[in-house]
Order: sequence, then C-alpha cells, then structure tokens
Amino acid sequence: MHDSVRSALLPWYRSGLRFSCTGCGGCCTGAPGYVWVNRAEREALAKVLEMPLADFERSYTRAVGARMSLVEHANGDCAFFDPTTRRCRVYAVRPRQCRTWPFWQSNLRTRENWEAVCRACPGAGCGPVVSLEEIEERAAAIRI
Repeated sequence: MHDSVRSALLPWYRSGLRFSCTGCGGCCTGAPGYVWVNRAEREALAKVLEMPLADFERSYTRAVGARMSLVEHANGDCAFFDPTTRRCRVYAVRPRQCRTWPFWQSNLRTRENWEAVCRACPGAGCGPVVSLEEIEERAAAIRI
C-alpha cells in the first residue's frame, strides 16, 4: 500500500496522544454513571476484598439491563473511591473501564471529543505521548 494511502487510513491521533494520570480522582467522582464490570472483574474485586462473590455482588454491584455496574454513593462517587486519600481502594484490580481511561472509543471518535476530555481531565493532553498502538489496545478493551 502506498504511504499516503496508509497514512489516510490511520486515525487522527496517529502520532499518539499525551496522557499522564494526575491522581485527581475526577474520573471516580461527580455525576452518576456506570462502571461496567464483567464476571472476571467482579471475582477479582471480591477476592481482593476477601468476600464471597455473591456478597460482593449484593453489596457493590447493580444490574443495568443484562450488564452489571459498580454501585455509587449518593453523590455519584464510586463506592471504591476513598475521599480522604482521593485514591481508589481497589486500584490493583480496578475494572478495565478504569484502566483504559481516557482512551475510550467515544473519546477518540473525533479531535473535538478528545479536546473535551482534555478540558475535563487534567492528565489528558499532558505528560508523555502514548503511542497509537497503546491507545488502540486500550480502546479495543472496552466499548464506551
């Protein structure tokens, strides 16, 4: 394939995007939403919390149609967000939705979508360049 054709087929972020998590907790707090968790993620979370899976699911998840989402506090904060330390209490086994932020397909669809993420997230658009390959690997991990 000719280089100009191959280049035209690459996404607008082909040179990579800058991102470095600042640990602000903004993606774990705020408006209500969904943090989708599959069975393997629920099992890993239950294990780290030293709970039987059924107890974990009863305490920390809710059904949304055919899918499961983590529950939130009344203010929209994730149940695993520690407001004192501003850190995730289950960071080592956080769901793929959390691990792949901000490289979700919805955020990458257009340059304008990415710019909106940069306005909302202090780590987006800053720090080292994340390669196209890494971005696409993360984006393929979950559909949001």
